Amino acid sequence: MAELRPHRARQHGVVRDDPYHWLRADNWQQVMADPETLPADIRAYLEAENAYYENAFAAPTEALREAIYKEIRGRIKEDDTGVPTPDGPYAYNSRMETGKQYPVLVRTPRAGGDEEVLLDCNAEAGEGYFGFGGAAHDPAHRYLAWSADRNGSEFYTIRVRDLAGGGDLDDRVERAAGGLAWANDGQSFFYTVLDDNHRPYKVCLHALGTPAADDRTIYEEADPGFFVEVFKTLSRRWIVIDVHDHLTSEARLIDADAPRSAPRLVQAREEGHEYHLDDHDGTLFIRTNADGAEDFKIVTVDAAAAGAPNWAELVPHRAGVLILYAFVIRGLLVRLERTEGLPRIVLRDLTTGAEKTIAFDEEAYALGVGAGYEFDTETIRFTYSSPTTPARVFDYDVATGGRVLRKEQEIPSGHDPDDYVTRRIFATAEDGETVPITILTRADSPPGPHSPCLLYGYGAYGISMPAGFSGAHLSLVDRGFVYAIAHVRGGKDKGYRWYRLGKRADKPNTFKDFIAVAEKLVEEGLAGPRRIVAEGGSAGGLLMGAVANMRPDLFAGIIAEVPFVDVLNTMLDDTLPLTPPEWPEWGNPITSEKDFATIAAYSPYDNISAQDYPPMLVIAGITDPRVTYWEPAKWVAKLRATKTGDSPIYLRTNMGAGHGGASGRFERIRETAIAYAFACKVTGTAETP
Repeated sequence: MAELRPHRARQHGVVRDDPYHWLRADNWQQVMADPETLPADIRAYLEAENAYYENAFAAPTEALREAIYKEIRGRIKEDDTGVPTPDGPYAYNSRMETGKQYPVLVRTPRAGGDEEVLLDCNAEAGEGYFGFGGAAHDPAHRYLAWSADRNGSEFYTIRVRDLAGGGDLDDRVERAAGGLAWANDGQSFFYTVLDDNHRPYKVCLHALGTPAADDRTIYEEADPGFFVEVFKTLSRRWIVIDVHDHLTSEARLIDADAPRSAPRLVQAREEGHEYHLDDHDGTLFIRTNADGAEDFKIVTVDAAAAGAPNWAELVPHRAGVLILYAFVIRGLLVRLERTEGLPRIVLRDLTTGAEKTIAFDEEAYALGVGAGYEFDTETIRFTYSSPTTPARVFDYDVATGGRVLRKEQEIPSGHDPDDYVTRRIFATAEDGETVPITILTRADSPPGPHSPCLLYGYGAYGISMPAGFSGAHLSLVDRGFVYAIAHVRGGKDKGYRWYRLGKRADKPNTFKDFIAVAEKLVEEGLAGPRRIVAEGGSAGGLLMGAVANMRPDLFAGIIAEVPFVDVLNTMLDDTLPLTPPEWPEWGNPITSEKDFATIAAYSPYDNISAQDYPPMLVIAGITDPRVTYWEPAKWVAKLRATKTGDSPIYLRTNMGAGHGGASGRFERIRETAIAYAFACKVTGTAETP
């Protein structure tokens, strides 16, 4: 039980007592950089919770957790290699090696020759936390810029490897956001800087061989509600500075051949207007929601006069057909769309206007497409999977329409897709909307009214939940579980409107949708009452906290991973990394009494009541800059002191990691095994499949 310490706040005439406010470290910015600076009293409480978790849950479930861990690991091909991606004289790739936690980056000459190891992340990682931020080679293939986070705080350090000499240069850029873009000279690169509140706010240019302190500031964003990113168009013509929050965006162009030239504005930001661009021979292709195009359209414009008055429509807006992503290769526009909850790829010939569509016939599936390194190519690469079908990577010849299977995910322990069944059904929400549900079960063990179920949900930021393959899910399904995904409002599973109806004043729709899905599973005899374990993380953890308050009787257990549960206090604290940029998503309770009341009405921490909650497993990370550790810590403390009944609550705080949990692929599997062991424990499911 956490100590109570008086703390009172007043906003809009409302006085709120928060006796667990002390769990928020005053020096939280320092803690993000160095977890050892966490105040002793807070550390003592979190370590006591960890000790309780170890004794009350981890020790009794050790055999089960180890069994699940071995099963999931057995489905991973440990010596796995990706599909080579060509770029000029080389094909770049990465691979995983048996027993190793992190990738090895390699390349091979396309004309023939030996593989060259560019970066072995296992050698760089050492014994502590290692978050790989990515790598990018320069246009001349001489250097590899790469970044890493050493404590889970997502402050990245960029280093540059000399691929001719094999070692890193003296260049060292600290407090970067991870990504970068090389100028065409191969001697300088652009990167984004994080401020003291962990916001990417500035783009700088680093010249090789010079101190980072001398780096030139190219763009600095004054509004703390906007984040900054930098990338290079596939044509290599432009460096793009992208400035955005959750509703509004703005882009600037820099000539990649003249990296010190001034950025040129494409279209000034207007609240609610989002646009994203690519380039083809001096013409910009822009995906935009301008003029009421809620599900987006694509326009073109001359890059020399790129303002919105000059935009010409190429792909019109079609309500209910959401354009998720688009890019251009020589002569071809590629776009990924979603309609009726399912994705498809559309290829448009820029000369003739003719279009081809790539789609699949399963009831539910995941489909992805991405640009490689080369603009002048006639091949695009896409990935496909479903809950029953492991991932497959195809190369598609745009001239002939032929597909070549380049890789199929191997399951070393064995997998037959015919042993499983994927279904898509719909629940009717309180207001009549139909909510998609993706369901995975064993073919030889049809679910019944007493079946246990793990129901996963998220529902925020327009992020949709793909119906893809996961070897981890099989460890539950093989134990008789139904694995279900609730495609609730707040995501874009049914278009942009689906997102709009699950945010701000309409946020409660997300929670009601999830409850409707759980009730539908029971009604259809797919799961037993109080046999459903709900799972969600981050903003999905908010969903978990809300449904636990609203319908605790419906669930056998709640798994809340890095849960965003102290919503009102966080949105009132404009010093936190994500607060100003997230006001468009949740509302600004500082300036708006209405937003204050809306958030206060559903914020999980503020709505805990004296009722019998189901068992809960709560996960936190001490260096998490997205959902700060004190949110789950305060939530658990208040639940313990308020709830009735004797259902256990376990809080596990990773004292050396952040939002993504432990680093390394095997340690992440162990964390999955913890969650699934909890699901088995609270449903009384057999320990072996």
